[in-house]
Amino acid sequence: MKTKINSIGLEKDPKDTTVVVAMSGGVDSSTVAGMMKKDGYNVIGITLKLYDDTKQTAKSKQCCAGQDIMDAKRVADKLNIDHKILYYQSKFKQGVVDNFVESYLAGETPIPCVQCNQTVKFKDLFEESKNLNADALITGHYVKSITINNETNMYRAIDENRDQSYFLFNTTRDQLNYLRFPLGGMMKNETREIAKKLDLNVADKPDSQDICFVPNGDYVSVIQKLRPDAFQKGNIKNLDGKVIGVHDGIVNFTIGQRRGIKIAKKEPLYVIEINSDKNEIIVGPKQNLIKTKIKLRDINILTDKKELNDEIYVKIRSTGKLIKSKLSISNNIGNVELLEDEYGISPGQACVFYKNDDYGDKLLGGGWISN
Repeated sequence: MKTKINSIGLEKDPKDTTVVVAMSGGVDSSTVAGMMKKDGYNVIGITLKLYDDTKQTAKSKQCCAGQDIMDAKRVADKLNIDHKILYYQSKFKQGVVDNFVESYLAGETPIPCVQCNQTVKFKDLFEESKNLNADALITGHYVKSITINNETNMYRAIDENRDQSYFLFNTTRDQLNYLRFPLGGMMKNETREIAKKLDLNVADKPDSQDICFVPNGDYVSVIQKLRPDAFQKGNIKNLDGKVIGVHDGIVNFTIGQRRGIKIAKKEPLYVIEINSDKNEIIVGPKQNLIKTKIKLRDINILTDKKELNDEIYVKIRSTGKLIKSKLSISNNIGNVELLEDEYGISPGQACVFYKNDDYGDKLLGGGWISN
């Protein structure tokens, strides 16, 4: 008699299925652990200690911090599941924090959450889960995954305000086939309701909002601490190349920024370009932020390349809309033609590809914006 497909797409009875749940200490991952336990799976919770920060409170809005580790431990105890803490501070600093700082020094706007998923979360945690002979790695990301014939594809979440597929474009095919995302078909308020029914202590815990190692969103202070030499004065120029002001360091600026330029003009000025080689900021009117062509590097494809030949949609920031586009790729370099105008596209951000099919907006892959 053929075994019935279980809720995570495997031909195994839940009681014979071991899953690792990445538990950050927040309501999403805690709820996922509870759902898996309730459904009869053998659950191992793993929490990552990623950085050292002594200034944490019970109302922390960051993840992977001291208080969050304690919350994850309490949830694991409540659910009566095994719980491990992995100490990845040095790996996190090398793979995420150092990259974040260097990217800003190069005049880019980095996305450390992608780097974190690409390195410690889905590389090292993936390997640890395999070592534990787990059948799947489960996370609380808001991403819809569809598994057919042991192949998993990723889709934008039902709750588009929570969708996190943009941050997962660099997932490998092997990782994706092993990962599961149970919250992709749920709204956030449903997740909290489940947490309350499971009587989890984190049911009303605020969502993490800041980058975990950047307190209160003050990324400049992080760079100042790690690279105090980065703050060198330089010229602010207009589009004609005329010097119209002085800045205190290019790391204080991002493409599209309006505040903080400190130059009085009748027409508002925006940061149009950051030239790290010359330590210059180029400013101009808002219309000069409109771009229709993007060049990409380090492209990751999660689908048959033939799907990329059709008209696709791209997202060029995590909170951005889907933009109808055309894509061509050669030697891992991509050229994207946007079929709609878009403002403030910044090097260092990701450009993520989607295509609509019967299951929703399918994630096809993505790349890093170089210019």
